[in-house]
Amino acid sequence: MGIPNPSDEVVQVRHGDVAGEPTVVTISCPDKTGLGCDLCRLVLLFGLNIVKGDMSTDGRWCYILLWVVARPGRAMAMRWDLLKDRLIQLCPVAAPFGLDNHHLAAAGLHLHDHDAPAASPNIFLLKFFCYDRMGLLHDVTRVLCELELTIRRVKVSTTPDGRVLDLFFITDASN
Repeated sequence: MGIPNPSDEVVQVRHGDVAGEPTVVTISCPDKTGLGCDLCRLVLLFGLNIVKGDMSTDGRWCYILLWVVARPGRAMAMRWDLLKDRLIQLCPVAAPFGLDNHHLAAAGLHLHDHDAPAASPNIFLLKFFCYDRMGLLHDVTRVLCELELTIRRVKVSTTPDGRVLDLFFITDASN
């Protein structure tokens, strides 16, 4: 994936050409555990629905596309600049000189305090098996966020007969 060009934007927002067409939010930054869940949670908190998503990673760098639309009945104007700033804040900072956080951690160095190893929280596995439908992943993620559970990782599998098996690796902040 190479070293990013300084002129490249970490987060890009491209609005649909026609009214009602989804806005595409593109995020390209260093990867970290739970980043996709954190980004999706933030988008949901801004009153948007994720109608489609595509996430790609090599374990060190990730490329995320989210197709989003405003929730029906949303009265306030969408502040895209604020959403973009908050998404950028969630993304890890690229290490200088082509080093990545993995190499720095191996050397015992950390760019930020939040990159330092912390005590591992208990991770629980939630298995969700049912018939698939449009917006199911969004709805389940929203409920888990409302319950103040942190989604660390999600594994989604859809069967040919229209069923879905979602595995949510979650932590409970309230212990």
